[in-house]
Amino acid sequence: MKDKSRKGTKISRRGMLPLLGGGLLIPFLGFSNSDTNSIPEDEEYTTLLKADGTAVKVKTSTLNKSKIVKKNISNKSFLNWLGKKL
Repeated sequence: MKDKSRKGTKISRRGMLPLLGGGLLIPFLGFSNSDTNSIPEDEEYTTLLKADGTAVKVKTSTLNKSKIVKKNISNKSFLNWLGKKL
């Protein structure tokens, strides 16, 4: 009689399909906690623009502690500071 153990058998392509299909479903299971990534409620944030035009959230307390270099600048000088041409 032949030994029917599966020690020497190879996995066929047909046997590999359920494994691949199961692997594609893993991202939909949702193992992460969404509470750890949230912004604390007691801190206030203000949205500011950077020189390249992207928006950034900054703590309001940081803005209150910041040093003002120059007040009431004109649009022309502000655009020159940004490096934009008119």
